[in-house]
Amino acid sequence: MTASILALFTATYLGMAVGRFPGLRVDRTGIALVAAILLLGIGALTSEQVVEAIDFPTIFILFGLMVLSAQYAASGFYDWCALRVARAARSPARLLAVTVLVAGGLSALLANDVVVFAMTPMLCVGLTARRLDPRPYLIALAGAANAGSAATVIGNPQNILIGQIGHLDFWRFVTACGVPALVGLGVVYAVVWFAWRGHFGLPDGDGGDGEGVELDRPQLAKAVVATLVLLVLFTTAVPQETGVLLVAGAMLVSRRLATRNMLGMVDWHLLVLFAALFAVNHALGLTGLPAEMVGWLEREGWLPDRLAVMTPLALVASNSIGNVPAVILLLKAWPGPPEGALYGLAVLSTLAGNLLLPGSLANIIVAERAQAAGVRLGFLDHARCGVPMTILSMVFAVLWLWGMGWMRLS
Repeated sequence: MTASILALFTATYLGMAVGRFPGLRVDRTGIALVAAILLLGIGALTSEQVVEAIDFPTIFILFGLMVLSAQYAASGFYDWCALRVARAARSPARLLAVTVLVAGGLSALLANDVVVFAMTPMLCVGLTARRLDPRPYLIALAGAANAGSAATVIGNPQNILIGQIGHLDFWRFVTACGVPALVGLGVVYAVVWFAWRGHFGLPDGDGGDGEGVELDRPQLAKAVVATLVLLVLFTTAVPQETGVLLVAGAMLVSRRLATRNMLGMVDWHLLVLFAALFAVNHALGLTGLPAEMVGWLEREGWLPDRLAVMTPLALVASNSIGNVPAVILLLKAWPGPPEGALYGLAVLSTLAGNLLLPGSLANIIVAERAQAAGVRLGFLDHARCGVPMTILSMVFAVLWLWGMGWMRLS
């Protein structure tokens, strides 16, 4: 049985790295789900063990934030922001700065994958209408969404999982990770501007004011109030998943927005991916191999509780199997990591996702949504900015985590 589990586990994470299997149209979510089904089918997992494996608080927080984000999307807020960004600034430098600030700020509170999914198409439309090359702005959108999301425990899926595993406080997390995230936003702006200098094109006339998008102000007000309530709940003893679900439930009670439409904007594929990976990793854990590996690493002094180990591990893992699967795998195999290591894992795995186009789900979403809008963002286009922005931001993050005493260097 152990050999079968190892084979399915290896095939799953090979699929995570490649993105799909040759000749098949099954994607990462499908690969993980089929592996979980096969583990159930061969008897490696029982249905009770599958349920036990899933970290439901993490799933609940992801779901709740997606419902809150759906409220923003339904109000037209994301489209309005994207079009306003594309039209308002007169110079490419100011336009790039606004793109970075808006993407980074929204991603810190509303989850980066949802933000880039909503903003990419309208940003492409607005920039193309101004006869500007959308590619540098799309790279900045993805890079800033990743960097900004590193600031909070709800900024991206891997942070949500890390926060649940470590029972991390929302505001203490911001204290530990907020500064590297802000510096990361500055690095994204500087690198994209330097790499694309002279190739932005000229604005085509004056910027507009965002007209053409109908902004439903009452629905937007409801979303803003809900966000403020959520931040207040994070300061109380109410469990984070409970607070997020309470806010999500309030969003679903509406006279104007149908529940079906709200739930239709939830990224069910991402939720299924999480659940399936939890099951696959649990099956491997039942073999005892991860515990043996952790024991060996501890004896050899190679646990990733030091920046000298954590940094290259985050960089390689995030850009091979992806930062979300990498974090799920590491936390399953490494029980009880110290608080500082969890902060380091959160910020370093997130910033590492900027290195290459497949490094984070946000990057992939931007590329795919842009292509659907008629803009091709290639691997090399992204890499010319992604490599330096990742190295510079991670160097600062390492110095910050070490200097503030969150993690030791070696």
